[in-house]
Amino acid sequence: MKVVRKSAQSLTLRDNSQGRQEMNDLVVKIIDSVKEFGDEKLLELGRKFDSPKLGELRVTKAEIEEAVRLLDPGLRKSLELSIANQRKFQQSIIEPKPAVVETMPGVKVWREWRPIERVGLYVPGGLAAYPSTVIMNVVPAQVSGCKNVVITTPVNRSGQVSQSVLAVAGLLGVDEIYKVGGAQAIAALAYGTETIKPVYKIFGPGNQFVTVAKQLVQQDVAIDMPAGPSEILIIADDTANPAWVAADLLSQAEHGKDSISILLTTSQKLATSVQQELSVQLEALPTKEVARVSLEANGQIVLVDSIEAALELANDFAPEHLELCVSEPDNYLSAICNAGAVFVGSFTPEVAGDYASGSNHVLPTAGFAKSYSGLSVEAFGKWVEFQSITKQGFQELGGSVVNIAEAEGLWAHAEAAKRRLISKRNLK
Repeated sequence: MKVVRKSAQSLTLRDNSQGRQEMNDLVVKIIDSVKEFGDEKLLELGRKFDSPKLGELRVTKAEIEEAVRLLDPGLRKSLELSIANQRKFQQSIIEPKPAVVETMPGVKVWREWRPIERVGLYVPGGLAAYPSTVIMNVVPAQVSGCKNVVITTPVNRSGQVSQSVLAVAGLLGVDEIYKVGGAQAIAALAYGTETIKPVYKIFGPGNQFVTVAKQLVQQDVAIDMPAGPSEILIIADDTANPAWVAADLLSQAEHGKDSISILLTTSQKLATSVQQELSVQLEALPTKEVARVSLEANGQIVLVDSIEAALELANDFAPEHLELCVSEPDNYLSAICNAGAVFVGSFTPEVAGDYASGSNHVLPTAGFAKSYSGLSVEAFGKWVEFQSITKQGFQELGGSVVNIAEAEGLWAHAEAAKRRLISKRNLK
């Protein structure tokens, strides 16, 4: 990673256009084929791209129970801690009961929570396993009250779903799991097949094919948010530990060759030390080949004149993950407008949020933190508005309803109000 100096303008690393039309055309063909041929196409694509040993699409309860039984006790304890912390945080989000507001005498308006009845959760797999993604999606869904939670995930070359993914699903009580990955999984969740019933909303991260598929099917079914490559942006001063900063940059770089890792710092000394640490730590990393390409293509160390200038750049970039490794970080929180999640202080690494602190690691990327929130229980339901008006209340309100309806030329609207009015004293 080279060190560059930049005044507060913008960071230009993202290029979401390359190969977009070709990718779209390919994914459209996959979606259309799944809609037409159903299970047959899912099996064909699964055997082609994931494993020739793929058998039945649905994971059996016996497979789930076996995965739970074989789960390493130490890992199980850590996963259960992550589940508990995630559940505690998610429950706090919708715990307060919304107030019933009397907007005027006899006119009451309020909201009530209603969960989405059937949701689909995509869990990446194949070469890697992501049990944490199961936790981050399933727990908010369960806290929201979703009755039917469905998981799709690709198999490995042996035709098996990741044992850790199955085990976590088992710990959470999810038993509707399908051995389907890629764009075809999104198509199956959106439109259904002989085996898989369609869902009302699709969640979960994935590769470019999955991302494009989600964007295409959202014309017919809701999705959680747009997604792109993983990102980390670290703001650090001369109090930061260079070894820790380098480790945090690498933690994102190993996600994929298109991941983005950026350090903004006021310290030339820190920048040089981080460069050195990256070289040393990279060589010891089992995922160094992926991380090296990522850092070379999408890594930056940027010298800035002040923390305020760094925050200006960060708000413009709107990173998925934003770390504040600076002295007295609390002083800068109010200046942060755009970030998926913020990690405050040097003992709050991004990886804590990835796995166990209780925050959710499904976050907006590609600049969408300017308009989207991270995944939470709120995404798995909706607030339904209610209102109740007494006879006396409508006598006070109805005249205004008639006046506005007639001003808009909607005469049936006005008539619906007039028929409930005892007198016309409120009309113009």
